Order: sequence, then structure tokens, then C-alpha cells
Amino acid sequence: MSTTSSPSSTSSTSSTSSPVLGRPRHGIAWLVVAGVAWGTGGLLGSLLGHATGLSPLAVAAYRLGLGGLLVLLAVGVAQLVDRYRRPLLGEITHRAAALRRIGSIAVLAAAFQACYFTAVALTSVSLATLVAIGVAPVVVISVETIRGRARPGSGSTLVLALVGLALLVGVPQGGHDPLTILAGTAAAALAGTGFAVMTLLGARPVTGLDATFATGASFTAGGLLVAVPAALTGAMAFPATVAGAGLLALLVVVPTALAYTAYFRGLSRSDAAATGVVVALLEPLTAAVLAAAVLGERLGVLGTLGALGLAAAVLRAAGAERHRRAEQPGRTGSVSCTGSSGRSPRRTASPRWRR
Repeated sequence: MSTTSSPSSTSSTSSTSSPVLGRPRHGIAWLVVAGVAWGTGGLLGSLLGHATGLSPLAVAAYRLGLGGLLVLLAVGVAQLVDRYRRPLLGEITHRAAALRRIGSIAVLAAAFQACYFTAVALTSVSLATLVAIGVAPVVVISVETIRGRARPGSGSTLVLALVGLALLVGVPQGGHDPLTILAGTAAAALAGTGFAVMTLLGARPVTGLDATFATGASFTAGGLLVAVPAALTGAMAFPATVAGAGLLALLVVVPTALAYTAYFRGLSRSDAAATGVVVALLEPLTAAVLAAAVLGERLGVLGTLGALGLAAAVLRAAGAERHRRAEQPGRTGSVSCTGSSGRSPRRTASPRWRR
């Protein structure tokens, strides 16, 4: 979805200059950063769980909560050194909508983590990942088709991505009760739907709401929501070890704070939410490469074909994004939001374990 505003209007979140990330010229670049950063989450989360004995739900709670706090800290420092401070929630007339958006993302992030790790517990990591990551682009492209905003070729890109994902991740054989598999699959599908809704919301920014601040606030709140069931099961105790602290810090910084901040910034700079969910499939591709390089796992023939299929789907999505921008010669840039400093709007160039 295009986020370009007319010169006379204030911008949405997409065109509000983030105090931390500044003004990225291309949304696709931020989406690529997010997908690659997410790919480190599986390895880091697994190592953290083995090093500390934390449950998956506790890891998710620490990841969301501390990742959100880190983003808020970065925003606060940037605001202190910025001579042109502006309200992070936008003007007073838009603050109710901004708070609703933050609350919505918080609930969706918590639900995504809870449903995904429930699916992992009931089935397996591979099946939960296959369903959750596969459902997200299906939901997004279906919604955009109903709205009449689906782009030509999005269907073929989706099929290519799903086939590649299935070949790369693989489907587990046997070992589970059919009803358990059904319940786990349903939980994974809910997780994927939650991520899809987050993506659709992120592609429709709230006027004046800073995307980086919104990410930090919503993830801090989401972490608290996930911490409640984790604490009730007595699984929140964190052993104070150097290895555990280092792994937790990496998990908080790279696949959480950096990845989600880049993702929402990229969404607000892209013309279609479908671009975001397809490029996000770089996550399992990166995870597979890291597993091969660090853990010595081999992809095999089918896994290699799946990786190539995912890479091709991502390249198609990126190419379609560039083509859409090239077809809009009048799109010279986005108008930045006038902040509390009173600066005039100006144009800028615009051509979990797992998540």
C-alpha cells in the first residue's frame, strides 16, 4: 500500500522520521534486514534454552519484554539528543488511535508467541514453522485480493514460496496422535494469522505515530502478557550465567529489537503488505544456512531446492516492489510529519525462537 501523502497533509507513521532509524529510502531493504535477523532467532533461542533451562514460553516473554524495553531506551536517548523533539504519539487528535494501535500489536504479538510455542509443544518445530510461516502470506494476499489490492503475479509468487518452504522445512512423519497434530496445526495457523494481521496493520500506519516507538511500546506490553502464563508455570527463573546472559542479549537485540523495528519500518515504506510477508520468508532460509554453518546440519537435495525456491520468491517480491514504484512517476517522496518543533514538512526520496 502506498504511504505517500499529498503536500498539504501530514504523513502517516511511514513518513514520520524515526529518531532511531532515520529515513530509510527503500522499504524492501528494511524488510530484508528483518528477514535475515529473524533467521538467527531459531539458533539463539535453542542455545539459550539449552544453556538456561528456560521454557519456550519464558524465552518468548523475555524476548518480547526486554526487546521492547531496548527499543524504548534507544528512542528515549534519540529524543534527548534531538533538537527537534516531536510527540511520539503524534498530535493530540490522533493519540487515541495511536494507543489503540499499540495495544492491538501488543495483543497480537503475545498471541503469536503463545500460539506458536503451543504448536511446537503439541507437534514439532518443523510442522509449527511450516504452518505458521505458510499461513501468514496466504492470509495477507487473500485479504488484499478481497480489497482489490492484490498485485498481478502475487499468486504465483505465493505458490513458489510455499513450495520452497515445504521443501526446506519438511513435514514430520508420524509419532503424534492425530488429534494432537490437529490441535497443534490449529495453534500454528492462529499464530500465522496473528502475524498476518500485524503485517496488515503495519502497512496502514497511524498518522504521527512513530513506528519505532510503537514497536517498543507494544512489544514491552506483549512481553508482560506472555510473562503471566510463564510465571504461573514457574518457568521465569533465569540462571545468572555469562553464557545465558550473552545469548539472551543477542536474542533480544538481533531477532527481536532490530528485526521487528526494521520490519514495521519496511512495511510502512512498501506498497503492499504481501511484499512484507514474502520477504519475511528469508527467516527460514537464513536459519537453514546458519544451521548448516554452525551446527553442521545438511540441507540435502530437497532442502537445497526449497532454499532456492524461497530465494526466487523473495527476489520476485522485491522485483515487483521496484516495478510498482517505477510505474508511479509522480511519486517523488513521502511528506514528513511536522513535529512539535514546528518544522515544515519536507520531502524525502522514495523511488521467535522464531519470529
